[in-house]
Amino acid sequence: METTVSPNPRPAPSRSRTLRTIGVGAALGAVLLAAGGIALRVRHTHALAEHVTREGAPSVTLIAPSKGESQQTLVLPSNLEAWYDAPIYARVSGYLKKWYVDIGTHVKARELLAEIETPELDQQLQQAQADLATAVAKQKLAETTAKRWQSMLASTAVSKQEADEKQGDYEAKSAAVAAERANVQRLVALSAFKRIVAPFDGTVTERRTDIGALISSGGAGQALFRVADTHKLRVYVDVPQSRAALIKPGLKAELTLPEAPGKTYPAIVLGSADAIERSSRTLRVQLEADNARGDLIAGSYADTRFALPGTPGVLELPVTALMFRQHGLEVATLTAQNTVALKKVELGRDFGTRVEVVAGIGAEDRVIDNPPDWLREGDTVQPAAAAPERAALAQDGRR
Repeated sequence: METTVSPNPRPAPSRSRTLRTIGVGAALGAVLLAAGGIALRVRHTHALAEHVTREGAPSVTLIAPSKGESQQTLVLPSNLEAWYDAPIYARVSGYLKKWYVDIGTHVKARELLAEIETPELDQQLQQAQADLATAVAKQKLAETTAKRWQSMLASTAVSKQEADEKQGDYEAKSAAVAAERANVQRLVALSAFKRIVAPFDGTVTERRTDIGALISSGGAGQALFRVADTHKLRVYVDVPQSRAALIKPGLKAELTLPEAPGKTYPAIVLGSADAIERSSRTLRVQLEADNARGDLIAGSYADTRFALPGTPGVLELPVTALMFRQHGLEVATLTAQNTVALKKVELGRDFGTRVEVVAGIGAEDRVIDNPPDWLREGDTVQPAAAAPERAALAQDGRR
C-alpha cells in the first residue's frame, strides 16, 4: 500500500517581510554607525593636524611702539669759568717792594695790589728829563737865531740861504724837543706801572710773588697775581653735531654739581662758536650762570641739562627689537596672517636701552621683540599671547 508524503507548508508572507525589514535596518544602522565614527575620527585628525601645525610655528613676543617724548632732555658735561679772569703781570722790572692783598681778598677796580721798586727806571726818567731840558734850551736858542736872521734878511745883510738854514735848524731843534718830551712821557707812563692795581672788581685767586722778589717785565716773568670776577660764570659745553641745531641763544638750561646733589642752578645760552670742531664733531656753546650768592666755584665741573622740543611723529622701541642685517637696520613685524614682515628703519637718538625710530614703522605695527637670527621675511610665527588658545585646541583634539 503506497504512502503519500505532503510537501512542507510555505511560511506566512507577513513574517518574511518583518524579518527582511529588521535585517535591512540592522545593516543600515551599522553603516550609519561606521560613518559617524569615521567622521568623528576625521574631525579629530584635522584638529590634531592643525594643532601640530600651530605648535610647530615658533612663538614670538610682540611689543607696540611707544610714542616719543614731547620734550627731550639732553645732559652734557660742562666747565664753569669766571666771567673775567686775568693774570696780572709786571710792566716794569725791579724788586717787589710790598704786596697788600692775598688769595681770597675781594678787591675793587684800580685797588692797589703791590708796589715795585724800579731804580733803573727812575734813573732813565731823570736822564730823559735832563735831555728834554737840554733840547728845550737848544730850541730856544735856535728860535732866537732864526728870528734875528729873518730880520737881517729884510735889510739884505744876510743871504736868504743863510736865513733858511737858521730857520731849518730851529725846526729841527723843535722836533728834538718833541721826541725828548715823548720819551719822558713814555717813562712816566712806565713808572705808573710800579703800582700793581686790580683791573676790575673781583677776587684774588693767586699770589705768586713776595717782598724782595726779582720782577721781570712783560711775559718773560710769571704772573704776580690772578684776579677773577665770579659774580657771573661762563659755562662752556660741547654739544654733539646731531643736536647742535637745537641749541639757540636764549635757551634755558639747568646746572647740577656732583658736590651738591638735588640742587639745580639756572643758566641761559649766550651763543655758540658757529663752527663744528673737526676732531670731536661738537659745537662749543657758551652759557651764563648767575653767581651772586657765590654758590658756584669757577673751574668746577657740572652737568648741563637742556630741555629740547621733541620731534613730532617719533616712535620709540627697545634696542632688543633691532635686527642688524645685510640690508641695514631692520625690525620684524607680524602681519594679520601671523607672517613676518621685515621693515627697514631709521633711528634718531639712542637712550641706551631704547632708541627713537624716525621712519620705517607706524604706531599700529606689531613688532617682534628679541627676534631670532634665523627669522626671515614671510615666516609663520605665533604671538606668545596666543599660547592659551593653542592649549585649548590641543585639549579638543585629545577628546
